[in-house]
Amino acid sequence: MSKTEILNVLQPGKSYRVDAAKFAEMRRAVLAALPAVAPGITPEALITAVKTALDPALFPGGEKAGWWVKAVQLDLEARGIVSRAEKPPVRLWKTSA
Repeated sequence: MSKTEILNVLQPGKSYRVDAAKFAEMRRAVLAALPAVAPGITPEALITAVKTALDPALFPGGEKAGWWVKAVQLDLEARGIVSRAEKPPVRLWKTSA
């Protein structure tokens, strides 16, 4: 199993190693589902949107999709690719591709 290093916007300077294939698949699905403008969509709506777009060999029945969406979201925020609304409720959108 190949690993990739991801970041967490909430923990600057710290990185984590995760399954590269699952991360890449979820990243692709998240970026395809996120709108390009504010106000964006909620994490719950994002999870729902990506479940149907995932490779069933990696995510059978959408298994663990919520955890992977959050991991991808935090990594993309740390890299400046995704923005989050400043005030609740949490809403997400792409800032760049």
